[in-house]
Amino acid sequence: MRRSGRLRRRLLAVVLVAVSVAGTAGWVSGNAQQPVVGPPPGTAAWNADRVLGRALPDPASAEPREVAAFFEGLGPRARQGLVERHPLVVGNLDGAPVETRYAANARAVRGTVYERLARDGRRILAFDPRGRGQVAEVYGDLGRARHIAVIVPGSDIDANNFDRAGRGHRGPSGMAAALRGAAGGTTAVIVWTGYTTPVGVGADAATGRLAEAGAPRLARFTRGLTAAGAARPSLFCHSYGSVVCGLAADRADASDLVAFGSPGMRADSVRELRTSARVWAAKDPDDWISRVPNVRLFGLGHGEDPTSAAFGARRVPVEDARGHDGYFAPGTDSLRAFAAIARGEAR
Repeated sequence: MRRSGRLRRRLLAVVLVAVSVAGTAGWVSGNAQQPVVGPPPGTAAWNADRVLGRALPDPASAEPREVAAFFEGLGPRARQGLVERHPLVVGNLDGAPVETRYAANARAVRGTVYERLARDGRRILAFDPRGRGQVAEVYGDLGRARHIAVIVPGSDIDANNFDRAGRGHRGPSGMAAALRGAAGGTTAVIVWTGYTTPVGVGADAATGRLAEAGAPRLARFTRGLTAAGAARPSLFCHSYGSVVCGLAADRADASDLVAFGSPGMRADSVRELRTSARVWAAKDPDDWISRVPNVRLFGLGHGEDPTSAAFGARRVPVEDARGHDGYFAPGTDSLRAFAAIARGEAR
């Protein structure tokens, strides 16, 4: 009887999710997104290039450590030649040297609608113009940083708006600036908009389809950082971004995984994430995400609330944060806790 009662409650929750989605964005709408998958544009030309007298590492299959070893064996002229011939591939090649990727991406964005990314010495670690555009930007000196934090944003974020002015600490770039300021100069922060995010509150946000496509990309990105000599990053995963992090957890090379404003991580406990990273969770008292049922049934919903006792994550103090995107507000306990996690000092 108890089990059948739980099942009825879950079915009711699924119905509520379906009604909510249908009443806001609709199941069949122009908001449905096609995820960007596969190796970067220009891969065919890269794979055919024999200018070095041998095959280049295949972006679709080479592990980041293999890419790192390949670049270690090249001189400056050979590296620059690859940047000039294949900027989109080199700029997205996880495991390649950081400075080489910066140079490639500065070249790749010129003459595109994203040309602003090449201005003012911006450090673009990844850039893919397909779809709504994907980008990873570094705030700080990645080569010298003792600690690295990666912010994984949620819905409605892409290469056009991740750095939109006027949002302060509520947008991805503002979150990065706030975290870097609070964590100190030994920490570099990366905004990783490296997957196709949902648009609006629709079927894409209620299911794991886009997260499943983005998770391998995030996991590979983290392995690329450490293969290139950087510290293991802490992942700060907001809203739908926490779904991506949950699915990437067992393959990501990360020290900490922080889910905040999360609808669930496609797991019912920390153990199910199968990660050696420390797992943290935060949800402030007036975050609207609390109204989303924490179920996972028939493809809908994302599972247990990561802040619940049953999930087993370490709790982040958030009593003075406000709203779904107020966790990085200056002076809040949540920002101080996030900074301590990023520095490796939180316990």
